[in-house]
Amino acid sequence: MAKYSDIKGFTVQTLSTDTIASQVLGGSWSSGGSSNTDHGNAGGAGTQTSALAYGAESSPYVQVEEYNGSAWSEIAECNVQGSRHGFGANAEAALATGGSGGPAAGNTGVVNVESWDGSSWTEVGDLNTKREGHGGFGTYTAGLVVSGLVRGTGYPADVESWDGTSWTEVNNVNQGRGTGSSFGLQPSGIFCGGQPAPANNLTESWDGTSWTEVADLNTNRGRWGGFFGSSNSSGLVCGGYPGPSTTVQAQTETWDGTSWTEVADLGTARYDQISSTNGSTASGLVNSGFTPPGSTVTEEWDAPAVFNQIQEGQLFFNSTANAFKETITDFPAATWASGGSLNTARDGMLGGAGTQTAGQVVGGRGPSGPGDNQAVNELYDGTSFTESADLNTARRFLTTFGATNTASVTAGGYTTTESADTETWDGSSFTESGNLNNARYQLYSSGTSTAGLAFSGDPGNVGYTETWNGSAWTEVADLNTGRGTAGGCGTQTSTLAFGGVAGGSERDETESWDGTSWTEVSDLNTAREKPGGSGASADVCLAFGGDPPRTVNTEFWNGTSWTEVNNLSTGRGSGGTSHNSASATFLAGGRTGTPLTLTANTEEWTADLANKTITAS
Repeated sequence: MAKYSDIKGFTVQTLSTDTIASQVLGGSWSSGGSSNTDHGNAGGAGTQTSALAYGAESSPYVQVEEYNGSAWSEIAECNVQGSRHGFGANAEAALATGGSGGPAAGNTGVVNVESWDGSSWTEVGDLNTKREGHGGFGTYTAGLVVSGLVRGTGYPADVESWDGTSWTEVNNVNQGRGTGSSFGLQPSGIFCGGQPAPANNLTESWDGTSWTEVADLNTNRGRWGGFFGSSNSSGLVCGGYPGPSTTVQAQTETWDGTSWTEVADLGTARYDQISSTNGSTASGLVNSGFTPPGSTVTEEWDAPAVFNQIQEGQLFFNSTANAFKETITDFPAATWASGGSLNTARDGMLGGAGTQTAGQVVGGRGPSGPGDNQAVNELYDGTSFTESADLNTARRFLTTFGATNTASVTAGGYTTTESADTETWDGSSFTESGNLNNARYQLYSSGTSTAGLAFSGDPGNVGYTETWNGSAWTEVADLNTGRGTAGGCGTQTSTLAFGGVAGGSERDETESWDGTSWTEVSDLNTAREKPGGSGASADVCLAFGGDPPRTVNTEFWNGTSWTEVNNLSTGRGSGGTSHNSASATFLAGGRTGTPLTLTANTEEWTADLANKTITAS
């Protein structure tokens, strides 16, 4: 039967812009109305169409202006001079907290708090600790002030919560600092950057009770970037300067609850600007600040309400660029970045379970030497590792596989001899299950907790292959080249095995499994043993690291051949990895250097979607 597309053809959509992954990635800055006064190092509140700027580092100190979406108007002055900081829902309801106090207070910091009701300022409950250069977010009835500077004392980690009447001390930030950026609404927010170094890129997330360090900013911001956002999962920062360097920046970054992504730069690089604190990643503004010198310029951030979502495999015609484009996962442009470290440095964790943001590494060899078998089990949330229930049997050079970190299988390894032990993980504990038919160590694996594959191993550089059905192992066809310490990726019916050791030499052979037999395919560019491997099938795979020497080489398999892509930062072999995706994975721990040194460091690999122009060849 003929296909409909063969009869009628198909339509390529015409778009005026490229597709994007999210609304905020389509955002840009444009000019707004200039303020009457430079409010550098002052307080801001509200939204893009209803904003407030109050105070200033220099005379007239107490000036207040209101923005209506197009122009600034001078309104009632605040009572306290100097640099103020605060927050508020709009230009009719805001809070000014602490600050330098200006010349009237000797610029030593104040505890004063003022509430704005749209017509006048009223002094309300004082802070418990005088501070300036502090962070904060919320509304005039429920907010938070965070850290800051107390002259002569330093940077307190103190945090205070406002209930509309009084301030209560709550849990401190992990690192006290001043002039950081913050956004959110109680009980959820972000505090990032600040000074002194090395806290310039530090990000901490508030969940209503405590602070947790999360992914760092891409750009150090030691002095007041602009900021606005609604929670600890959505916000934007811009400008500032790194500290101690005073190079003023225009870079803008958006936070999605997991990581920072650079978006369109400010038109004018600046620091100490005021912000529409309660704006969103779709709409906000910054005003004033120092370029230097001082500025009255306003810039408005807008992200499109309607946009075309990026999806892998799209074909479209960009009428503006006059080009046909295809959306692909851009493996050549992908890079490795630092992730959260293991709690226990170790190697001998061949494989792993889960994903880049929900991963698991199990067992291995610890720092005390060859006999230091580990039972430790660590779970990864994309930011940090947490220790969970241990294996029943400590061992090294074991293998782990599974689609999630709540359902996985660990098999084989070495105790005082090669092991056949298999343990299943249900998210809370390990249970002993059916043994391998062939006891071995330095094997690799792929698949899920109910449909897995284990292959290769030692002693003897064997080619044994076994399938797992959730409770028992079955022997199937061997590899063509027996080997130990191979790498791999895929599923029970579609797996790639590569590298390893056979006959005393590192190997470059690659074999593809189709559920029945192994077929030799194109070799790796770099022969190696103990590499990491990650991929959803035998058609798309990543090979990285390995021994010897401790290589940084990373190669991408497209179903036909291997291509070298961006290297690891640190060469290593025998680490643990979430090996279910070639576009998003991690490598944790392993052995580095010569002589052997164990590491706890983690690197994360991320390949994003990209729109590529189709050219005739």
